[in-house]
Amino acid sequence: MKNISILGSTGSIGKQTIDIVLTHDNINVLGLTANTNIDLLEEQINLVKPQVVAVMNEQKALELKKRVGNKVKVLSGMDGLIQVATLDKVDLVVTAVVGMIGIRPTVEAIKASKDIALANKETLVTAGEIINNLIKEYNVNIYPVDSEHSAIFQCLNGENKKEISKIILTASGGPFRGKKTSELEKITVSEALNHPNWSMGKKITIDSATLMNKGLEVIEAKWLFNVELDRIKVVVHPQSIIHSMVEYNDSSIIAQLGVPDMRVPIQYALYYPNRINNNIKKLDLLEVSKLTFEEPDIRTFRCLDLAYKALEKGGSILSVLNAANEYAVDKFLNNKIRFLEIPEIIEFAMDNHKNIIHPTLDNIFEAEKETYEIIESKWG
Repeated sequence: MKNISILGSTGSIGKQTIDIVLTHDNINVLGLTANTNIDLLEEQINLVKPQVVAVMNEQKALELKKRVGNKVKVLSGMDGLIQVATLDKVDLVVTAVVGMIGIRPTVEAIKASKDIALANKETLVTAGEIINNLIKEYNVNIYPVDSEHSAIFQCLNGENKKEISKIILTASGGPFRGKKTSELEKITVSEALNHPNWSMGKKITIDSATLMNKGLEVIEAKWLFNVELDRIKVVVHPQSIIHSMVEYNDSSIIAQLGVPDMRVPIQYALYYPNRINNNIKKLDLLEVSKLTFEEPDIRTFRCLDLAYKALEKGGSILSVLNAANEYAVDKFLNNKIRFLEIPEIIEFAMDNHKNIIHPTLDNIFEAEKETYEIIESKWG
């Protein structure tokens, strides 16, 4: 029996994690957290019967406490999130919260010697150096949940990492693949949320449409697999069947293939190193028949290029990239800015930042705060 906590259980990854738990009988959920969606959280409490839950919003936490009574312990705020992440009997923490809010509980979970199933991009994008140092210090494991990083992780099994020639991250290209800048002028929110292959949360779906999602994954790959930028290549693969590949120095390429279903990498992270039967659709190569590949268009989809530039510089500018993107995506989802203003806002924030090469956690959160302030001065 493996004991887990799920941070962000009411989001897309959190819900699918619970789906997997409910189809097997050897994972015990001790803790759940949510931001404000206490209706769904209450349903999940009844389904998996955790010992402790935390709600970021204090008022919502009080409301939930009245509803559930003594059925489960209800905590609130960041302290509650950290308590759920560090429960004594938890073996693995699934970090599926969206945004930089996931960094502190992940850090504390590592310090409490918990293995991490990582779905929160911001943790490694903004604090990769800090996280890697902590992983070594506390001798814990990170199991990537992103389909691309899970694929790479699987392609590296049994191989000598010193013999990696290149990591090849595949990208679907999003809903606007092949379009030019002029065609993106009047993109609506509903169009941007209409991903051709994957069912994901709103923020990550917009990131896929701008290709920022792939830029963030490049940064994550650098920290997860200890490779430099010049050995990470992005290839657009519209079918989303090959989830990523590793090229070795003998010119061999190992790829991981499967239907585009996030439950596959989630399950792999939960049960590693074992592979467990499931009812997920199997890949039929004859049905697919054709796999194609293209270069990403970084002139049109400038967010990917901005991510490359931020990683080249390193340091606190990675926090600026992430924070500016979060701000811009939120504004776009609320119809406050145009789709093409997303990279404009990110570039403006990066241009106005004084970089710190080896930032502390305080530096990272200060960079986030300053980024919001500087963007507000122009777009607020």
